[in-house]
Amino acid sequence: MPMTKPSIEESLEIIKRGCDDLLVEAELVEKLKSGRPLRVKAGFDPTAPDLHLGHAVLLNKMRQLQDLGHQAIFLIGDFTGMIGDPTGKNATRPPLTPDQVEENARTYQAQVYKILDPEKTEVEFNSRWMGAMSAADMIKLAATHTVARMLERDDFSKRYVGGQPIAIHEFLYPLIQGYDSVALKADLELGGTDQKFNLHMGRELQRHYRQPSQCILTMPLLEGLDGVNKMSKSLGNYVGIADTPTEQFGKLMSVSDVLMWRYIELLSFEPLSVIRRWQQEVEAGRNPRDIKVLFAQEIITRFHDAQAARMALEDFEARFRQGGIPDDIPEFSFEAPETGLVITQALKMAGLVPSTSEAMRSIAGGGVKLDGEKVSDKGLLLQKGVCVVVQVGKRRFARINCV
Repeated sequence: MPMTKPSIEESLEIIKRGCDDLLVEAELVEKLKSGRPLRVKAGFDPTAPDLHLGHAVLLNKMRQLQDLGHQAIFLIGDFTGMIGDPTGKNATRPPLTPDQVEENARTYQAQVYKILDPEKTEVEFNSRWMGAMSAADMIKLAATHTVARMLERDDFSKRYVGGQPIAIHEFLYPLIQGYDSVALKADLELGGTDQKFNLHMGRELQRHYRQPSQCILTMPLLEGLDGVNKMSKSLGNYVGIADTPTEQFGKLMSVSDVLMWRYIELLSFEPLSVIRRWQQEVEAGRNPRDIKVLFAQEIITRFHDAQAARMALEDFEARFRQGGIPDDIPEFSFEAPETGLVITQALKMAGLVPSTSEAMRSIAGGGVKLDGEKVSDKGLLLQKGVCVVVQVGKRRFARINCV
């Protein structure tokens, strides 16, 4: 039997699930009442082409909108990538070369369909319309806003007050991102909470060009495995979409019991009723590790397949549970230097050894393991963003987060 089309109220519940903000809800309701598929836009600058679960928060929402019958527009900012997104930066970001943009864009397209439905996805490049703009057209676009308006952006304002340089071309970035919404006639634009200024620019420019204004849906920025910083490949605190099943499983199992619920809320496709039941079961005494296993298997099945998820679980159990790892182990967060935290120092700080010299002796004797793997390098550095299970001897364990 064909599935019943969800009501406006049911659609809104799905759309708003896990979101930070929806502007303007009443306008979105009117768009939904029209009954036509909405054009849902999200832009990605191909600066770091390997997608991770932080990106998946936004892509999951696009997939949910696709499942509700709407059209996703995956916009690769090949033109804006050559400017460099200044969002959240305290210095001018070096632009990418055309070759770098092209290579990164290819990687994006190879990964994005692990989440999005290809039949309901348009892949666009903003060089298609921006590259055709004349210098006169760009000046007209720049004339739509003032320098004072641009300095309302928090990162620009801080740099201006701090005497840090702001290049003129950086002011063009939010204008071009906003104009993308004009070119694509977007009904709804998705973005992280750090993109609000740019998303509002789209609404303003659509009004300027006499188009209906897009609605804005912002999604939270997902914390990385350290539970502190935004998930980022450069910080090493990420779970990559292209990671192996074993890597994904191990990383997700290392997430703290508190952060686990945040990941589930933003990344799981399980019904909210199921997640609420899990929370009640944990409150009643169920081991949170059981829920992590279910969640990790869901993620691996999505990005690989069910067999890979089963094998990853078997591998994890063989390396950890059969090795006698306790269900509840102490957890520590240590501030790591820029160069990384030396393993011997970490062992001492976690109370697993009385001194760094004892740590060195334990490593030399083969008695130290990280995530089940024996450590042989006494100078091993734990980098910022890393979360590892450390074992000394047979009975001493700790989970160490480097922040």
